[in-house]
Amino acid sequence: MTTPHSGTRTGRVTAGPGGAMTVEVGVITGELTVITTDRGDGTAGVSVQYTGAEDRYLLEGSPARIPPGGLDALHRAVLDAVRAGGAARVPGPTG
Repeated sequence: MTTPHSGTRTGRVTAGPGGAMTVEVGVITGELTVITTDRGDGTAGVSVQYTGAEDRYLLEGSPARIPPGGLDALHRAVLDAVRAGGAARVPGPTG
C-alpha cells in the first residue's frame, strides 16, 4: 500500500528565467526533469536533470521535510518553484 510519504515523483518542467540552483553545478536552465524521492525519514531528496540526460544534480535545499500534504505536495511546490526560476531551490524547511 502506498502512503502519502512513500515513493518517487517525477515531472518535467521548463525552468523559468534564472533557472534552478543545483549543489554541484550551479544554475541550470531549459527543459528539466525533477525527481522527488521519499528518504524514509520524513524528508525527501530532490534532484534535477536536463530532460533526456543521465546526470542528476541535487537541487539546493535538498533534503527537505515532507509537508503535511505529503510527497505530492512537496513535488508540486518544487515544480512550481523551478517553473518560476530565479535560481529556484527546494521551498520550505530543509531536512
